[in-house]
Amino acid sequence: MKTALYAGTFDPVTIGHQSIIIRSAELFDKVIVGIGHNSQKQCMFSLEERLVMLKTLVEDIKEVLKMDNIEVTSYEGLTVDFCKKNKVDYIIRGVRTNTDWSVESSIVYANKLLNERVGTVFLLANIDEIGISSSIVRDILRNNGDVSEFVPDVVLDMVQKKITTHQK
Repeated sequence: MKTALYAGTFDPVTIGHQSIIIRSAELFDKVIVGIGHNSQKQCMFSLEERLVMLKTLVEDIKEVLKMDNIEVTSYEGLTVDFCKKNKVDYIIRGVRTNTDWSVESSIVYANKLLNERVGTVFLLANIDEIGISSSIVRDILRNNGDVSEFVPDVVLDMVQKKITTHQK
């Protein structure tokens, strides 16, 4: 059984993330969507909120697409250590641009030195999702913009509610 980890901060989850989760579940026997704690990032959404968003999204994927091989969790520490502890064979990374490729390929080399057993699989963003990132979604939210084209329908209310709460 091949297990993959799709790790990220998912702050917030986007339709690009949704696409990578679905395509990963089509490729691997088991996919763990892991929210990694990154001490260098200041998140707009709490860990609990991001877990609820991802679990809601995954439940929708399971119901609509009949995919039962996805689970959601969070973790601290090195991603390769999480992989070792959870018998993960591959790390999934979504790539949108050349910049993503450059950053991600450096991480692959470091991960390989830390845990040579774990491979990395790059999944290219769909052409209509190349410009979508959590950073852009957060910026649109901060400026009272409409993010309905950028986040999955099943989490849109959660995302919009967060910004409404912040503005009060």
